[in-house]
Amino acid sequence: MSLEKVILVTGGSGLVGKAIEWVIENDNGKYGKQDGEKWIFLTSKDGDLRSAEATRTVFEKYKPTHVIHLAALVGGLFKNMKYKLDFLRDNLLINDNVLHTAHEHKVKKVVSCLSTCVFPDKTAYPIDETMIHNGPPHESNFGYAYAKRLIDTQNKAYYDQFGDNFTSVIPTNVFGPHDNYDLQDSHVIPGLLHKCYLAKKDQTPFVVAGTGKPLRQFIYSRDLAKLFIWVLREYKEIDPIILSVGEKDEVSIKDVANAIVKAVDFKGDYTFDTTKPDGQYKKTASNAKLMKYLPDFQFTPFEVAVKESADWFIKNYDKARTGNH
Repeated sequence: MSLEKVILVTGGSGLVGKAIEWVIENDNGKYGKQDGEKWIFLTSKDGDLRSAEATRTVFEKYKPTHVIHLAALVGGLFKNMKYKLDFLRDNLLINDNVLHTAHEHKVKKVVSCLSTCVFPDKTAYPIDETMIHNGPPHESNFGYAYAKRLIDTQNKAYYDQFGDNFTSVIPTNVFGPHDNYDLQDSHVIPGLLHKCYLAKKDQTPFVVAGTGKPLRQFIYSRDLAKLFIWVLREYKEIDPIILSVGEKDEVSIKDVANAIVKAVDFKGDYTFDTTKPDGQYKKTASNAKLMKYLPDFQFTPFEVAVKESADWFIKNYDKARTGNH
């Protein structure tokens, strides 16, 4: 019997790719590997997806029937502001190559990963899936945001013209094992985790930038992985779906810092540097659509997820992406 499903995951060595791999291998329930499924996790070493030729070679080698498309040129705020054209062009090329090659290979389904930065800068809250194209994204990362937004446009065009089953998901702030912990260029949780770990090791104060008041919805990478697997197997729409904890589960940056201090068992001096800017106060997203489909989905409690993430980071410090090795 031939395998009926060959699932190719682009960006397989990143935060979300590693989480999907972990769930496929470790979940004994409905999210784990099923009979007749072969999972392939690509890394950038397998081929440069900015090149149409390299992308074709990858598809010819693995002959996927399904694709989870996570690969992207990503960076923190500073990089996004400085290299808007690079972020726009590289991501347009990657997305166009993956989607068009999937189309040519008659792939049955593609699930691409967008980002909450695709939403308009000026918007009403909570944000939902219908608002993506309602106005320009935030100035700071419009290159990346427009490239991601266009995946949704392409999905609809492939469906309208050819009936291709290409869809996308929009996760809120993701964190977990295998994150990027670079102190200059990481997101808030891995950045603070790394800072707190160093403060404990060097017996120096742990200082958090800003007031700690802004609110964010964080999703644990392993929860997100389960939802990605569900979308691949069950979700029938071309329109995107927000994958997030509920509005009531928003946490403040202060809550985040407290959870990290606890997880790392940091006993030193811990303060907020209120001279530093806070960034956007909130970016609340609605998970009502997801809850309509999966009303009983159990999210990992935030403190438990932070503890698991911290334990992984400390154990794997020497090989984690920290920017200094």
